[in-house]
Amino acid sequence: MQGYIYPNEFELQWGLLIVLYPYITGLVAGAFILASLERVFNVREVQPTYRLALLTALAFLLVAPLPLQAHLGHPERSYEIFMTPNKRSAMAMFGFVYAWYLTVVLLLEIWFDYRRDFVRWARESRGIRRWLYYGLTLGATDVSPRAVAFDESAGRWITVIGIPSAFLLHGYVGFIFGSIKANPWWSSVLMPVVFLFSAMVSGIALVLFLYMLTTMFRWRKIDMTCLEKLAQFLFYALVVDFSLEALDFIHRLYEAEESIQILAQMVENRLFLSLIVLQLLFGTLIPLGLLAVFSPGLRKGGFVRASAELKQLVFLTSAVLIQIGIFSIRWNVVIGGQLFSKSLRGLTVYKAQLLGIEGIGVTLALLALPFVILWVLVKIMPPWSDEPAETGSNAPEQPATA
Repeated sequence: MQGYIYPNEFELQWGLLIVLYPYITGLVAGAFILASLERVFNVREVQPTYRLALLTALAFLLVAPLPLQAHLGHPERSYEIFMTPNKRSAMAMFGFVYAWYLTVVLLLEIWFDYRRDFVRWARESRGIRRWLYYGLTLGATDVSPRAVAFDESAGRWITVIGIPSAFLLHGYVGFIFGSIKANPWWSSVLMPVVFLFSAMVSGIALVLFLYMLTTMFRWRKIDMTCLEKLAQFLFYALVVDFSLEALDFIHRLYEAEESIQILAQMVENRLFLSLIVLQLLFGTLIPLGLLAVFSPGLRKGGFVRASAELKQLVFLTSAVLIQIGIFSIRWNVVIGGQLFSKSLRGLTVYKAQLLGIEGIGVTLALLALPFVILWVLVKIMPPWSDEPAETGSNAPEQPATA
């Protein structure tokens, strides 16, 4: 520590779990927005990732409230926000936003998209899987052209409703931070917008990473048209996100309030590694340069002629670096906003513990849990058109399509 710190500022109230929460919700919102490109905006190139994006959003959404539950001293009391809601509290309203997005938007869209497959799999499967798929149909077994057309129409309208819902799901997190006027690191009208576009960047990068990984593990050929389109959208979103963050930084410098000196000192001493190195250099500038050169964002085919294998490696590397950068953004916002004194004269420190409910171990477990859930969902509801669901223990392997 350095400078003058009040006694109640030695211990940070929000730690790794609160860093993890906006990171996960951002992945949910970004994955859903990517799925909407095919369903609403008819971007046919990304169709191979449509169902994968929906299942990814669902897997991460199921885990999203767990960091908050683990952070609470009495998580069993969380139901009180539904029983006695405080309409003036943005945090309390999250429960209703979450319930709306999970049940009305995401689950309904997945059900309408998979309903015809549920009926077919129920007829082809045996044993417990047959009853599982029949239960998932909810008794709606009509697969006539009229019924299928209704599913398509209903799914499209739900996606249209889901886009602003996804914005609300993650934008309110930035709204909470941006509305805290007493904290100069958080108080900014651009905070909700920056959170939204960083969510789009992280969600697209995650789906791109998962699409490449699952395709390679299934020994299928990666659709380069789809991959390049994903990289193109990722490049555009990253440019807008970087521009907004730069605009916010320039605005803070131009205002030059009395807090600018302590904020500059905090960046130089406490956040240099996470902000300058991880977020700016590795998480933004390097992937931005790689995508600008190899993706068809600025020029058809990219600025250099490269083999498909090299492009795949570049895009995969960029996606991983972007995830590191987005997590660093969440760290810098949540932790950084608590590192300086309210007197604007001193800095404190934050050391993440390895064990304990707020430790690195629990954080890594919560990060791994959505991938486990996604693996289960993929086993039950394969998102790929070239592979049917397993119909039994002795079901023959289906040949791969070209």
